Amino acid sequence: MRIGLGFDAHELVDRRPLKLGGATIEFQKGLIGHSDGDVILHALSDAILGASAAGDIGMHFRDDDKETEGIDSMRILGFALEQASKAKLALHNIDLVLIADQPKLSKSYEIIRASVAAGCGIQTDRVSVKAKTTEGTSFSKNAIACYAVVLMEEL
Repeated sequence: MRIGLGFDAHELVDRRPLKLGGATIEFQKGLIGHSDGDVILHALSDAILGASAAGDIGMHFRDDDKETEGIDSMRILGFALEQASKAKLALHNIDLVLIADQPKLSKSYEIIRASVAAGCGIQTDRVSVKAKTTEGTSFSKNAIACYAVVLMEEL
């Protein structure tokens, strides 16, 4: 068994769709980034790459590469899963913790879980999604962050 840990954070801005875990969440702002800004899929991809000893997404998808500008983060996830497969690893389960003061995300958990599970080719009951607020302690109301932990089985 191997464990991977990933983290990502992006700023909320006007006039962008909010993508989380590959799902579009209704909100008046979205996450800025070189790609679609999906913090869940970025943190998850980094966790999978970490468990696979294959670097991080910044090594494979540089933020100054015009060819990957605006890339759908599901493609990044697909790449990470390919690297895991090459390392003879299979995804067992995923634990996600979102940090967001806005929007409130509890009503979106099941949509996010289903999208992440489908993108990873695993059952929904192997994907956990939780969200925490900072209650004004240390994190801007204009950003969303995500921690991802994965357990990978050696094949």
